[in-house]
Amino acid sequence: MELDRIDIALLEAVQKNNRLTSEELAEMVNLSTTACQRRLKRLRAEGVIEADVSIVSPKAVGRYVTMIVLVSLERERADIVDRFKTAIRNTREVMIGYYVTGDADFILVITAKDMEDYEQFTRRFFYENNDIKGFKTMVVMDRVKASFAFPIDG
Repeated sequence: MELDRIDIALLEAVQKNNRLTSEELAEMVNLSTTACQRRLKRLRAEGVIEADVSIVSPKAVGRYVTMIVLVSLERERADIVDRFKTAIRNTREVMIGYYVTGDADFILVITAKDMEDYEQFTRRFFYENNDIKGFKTMVVMDRVKASFAFPIDG
C-alpha cells in the first residue's frame, strides 16, 4: 500500500496518542473529520494499523520483573519452530517474541511478579519443552523506553 503525506501524518499522530479524537486528528492533518475517519478505517483494513493499544505500567499491575530471554531450539525444523511460535503466542507472560538469526533462535521479553514467579515460569515453559536446547536470561534493571512507534519515511 502506498502511503501519502496525510497517511504518514495520521500514523505519526496515532502512534504518539491513539486517544486523539477524529476532530483533533483532522485538524492536525488538515482534513475533514469524515475524510480522516475514512483514512483511518482504510489503514486498519489494510493492516497498516495492526492494533490500538495502551502501554500499561508493569509495576502498576504487579509485574515487577522483566527479563530478556535468548532461546535456542534443539533443531531448527519447521514443525519445531512453528510449535514454539504457537507456544509464545499462547503464553501471557511473554510480552514480545522475535524469531531471530544469530546465536539464539528466539528473543523473548517476559514479565513476572518476582524471581520466584519467573522460576516457576521457566520450569513450565522451558524445562518441560523437549524442543528447547537452552535459554539465557537477562534481567532488566530499568525500562528506559516503552514504545511501539515506528519512524515513518515519507
